[in-house]
Amino acid sequence: MQSITYTQMAQIILDTINTLFSQFFSSIDNQIYIILDKLIFITPDVLTNSSIMQVSMNTVLKQLLLLANALLIGFSLYYAIRLLYSHFSYVEIERPYQFVFKLLIFAIVLQFSYFICEQILQVNYYLSGSIIEIGSSLLHTPISFENFITNINELIQIEESNFSIFSVDGILKGFVSFQLLNLMFSYSLRYIMIKVLVLIAPFSFLCLINHSTSWFFKIWLRNLLSLLLLQCLVSFILLLLFSIDFSSQDLLGKFVYIGGIYALSRAGNYIKEWLGGISTEISSGLSNLRTLLK
Repeated sequence: MQSITYTQMAQIILDTINTLFSQFFSSIDNQIYIILDKLIFITPDVLTNSSIMQVSMNTVLKQLLLLANALLIGFSLYYAIRLLYSHFSYVEIERPYQFVFKLLIFAIVLQFSYFICEQILQVNYYLSGSIIEIGSSLLHTPISFENFITNINELIQIEESNFSIFSVDGILKGFVSFQLLNLMFSYSLRYIMIKVLVLIAPFSFLCLINHSTSWFFKIWLRNLLSLLLLQCLVSFILLLLFSIDFSSQDLLGKFVYIGGIYALSRAGNYIKEWLGGISTEISSGLSNLRTLLK
């Protein structure tokens, strides 16, 4: 009698765990795909979208440009002091007409820095969008995270009545759901970093006036391009995943899809290894934090 009680208690605990995980996975499926599509495919609206801020983005952009123009005067004063000091120290610096020419060029570029960033964002959006459109026309199906997660749910079916987290499908579903959460956090960080890099664009162009500060522009440009090109790589990965037929629902197809999700989660790391730049992977950030705490 006692063994039956223990068995029933274990079964109740197991059913409770399965129910909780089933509801958790269903909640992710119903909400996360909309966020992923909006976060990864960034449009030039990132310059004017102020839905996450309490102030107008146009006001912020104007104030930042005003500050950059003030620093432009500061760079001019700095060069004038260096030029005056060079007559006493005999240290060679660039000639005045060279500095004035660069000052005029980058003063003009400075005023159109946000327009330049907008065009870069637009070109990148067209490139990734073209990949998606070509794939959609060839495969006759819309390519997006929404349809991708729908395909996963058809391949790895879970039903609350008989779902088991300790089965193969349960383990695969758990891996998929947690990887999708990781993607959401990673793409959210990427969205914020692109917004930050675009906002400091005038100061990056300003640093090109002085040779000793030009390194900042190179780092800024590499980081921005690496974050933007992630969008194109994700488009290629989605295109490849949609081109594979998983209608048979065999175990091989499930693991190939798992590999695709893992490739999506590691795409930012691949771009960093190819082009440099910053990593937006949450797992990398946590591992670095653990290393620092040791």
